[in-house]
Amino acid sequence: MDGRLRRVWRRGRWFVLGLVLLLVVPPLFGALALRVSYTGDLGEGTRTRGKDAFWIGHAWVDGRKKDADLAALAARLKDSGIRDLYVHAGPLEHDGTLRAAKYPRAAWLVDGLHRAMPGIRVQAWLGDVLATEGPVGLRLEDAGARRAVVGSARQVLDAGFDGVHFDLEPLHSDDRHYLSLLDDLGRLTGSRKVPLSVAAHQIDPLPGLHSVNGALSGSEKWWSQEFFGEVARRVDQIAVMSYDTWMPLESLYGGYVAQQTALALEATPETTDLLMGLPFFHEDDLGHHENAETVAAAVKGARLGLARTDPGRERFGLALYVDFAAREGDWAAYRAGWL
Repeated sequence: MDGRLRRVWRRGRWFVLGLVLLLVVPPLFGALALRVSYTGDLGEGTRTRGKDAFWIGHAWVDGRKKDADLAALAARLKDSGIRDLYVHAGPLEHDGTLRAAKYPRAAWLVDGLHRAMPGIRVQAWLGDVLATEGPVGLRLEDAGARRAVVGSARQVLDAGFDGVHFDLEPLHSDDRHYLSLLDDLGRLTGSRKVPLSVAAHQIDPLPGLHSVNGALSGSEKWWSQEFFGEVARRVDQIAVMSYDTWMPLESLYGGYVAQQTALALEATPETTDLLMGLPFFHEDDLGHHENAETVAAAVKGARLGLARTDPGRERFGLALYVDFAAREGDWAAYRAGWL
């Protein structure tokens, strides 16, 4: 090999080495940071405050569930920390309206739960796909659609629900139309003295990551911490969907939840209930590895984040997703780790 080729070879080796370091070292340091975040003292003060929530499916209001099912649900929730039920009463139409035929058994459910569990709050869970990453869906930039969403919230409150819970996805960070919608919804729920709650995207693990991901993939998985705070200040409850994280190991997932809990606590005012989501479902794909995203890891991560950031926070809880996919082991891990 002559001198010129040797020089090219050396430069090539340094380029490859630099590329490897660029691609491999940051993820390794990130993984190490998450693993470290999953260690430490949980603190005995970091257990349920009696402000937990539970997402339950559409079968509870469309006629499929019966009296025996309601009695079993009440027995399941007895002596748990669950105060709020988010009952799927939608989805909304893409114009923001809601067909009353979607929840014919709402009164049966609400009245039955109030009798069986005085103090439980039964909120209508409404949502729709947003036209943010495709041509079809609800368009929040349409003022008429936003007015219709507020009308749908009024409709379910008139039907007897104790509050309204919104899950609109995929919702991009810094969406001012969403904040405007929350302002309008807040005026409605405030006048009725009932809670307004929302399901929230995860927060940027690194500043600006939602923008990078959006530029590379056309999809924004995360919100900025600032936008998360803007949302949290407009609602009574904010529930972080802290699952579907791509984490391949239980320790990394638990560390990730600890980090998300800390970021959310920093951004959420003490007047708002903050809830961290628990994966009461079982799937195995690129975004969700069921052997990694366990209830036990999520509970421990939430407690670690709480202990480090604001162990005295009273308006804090866990939100369980979802009833029709839950297993006995999920309930056992929730009770053992949190209650």
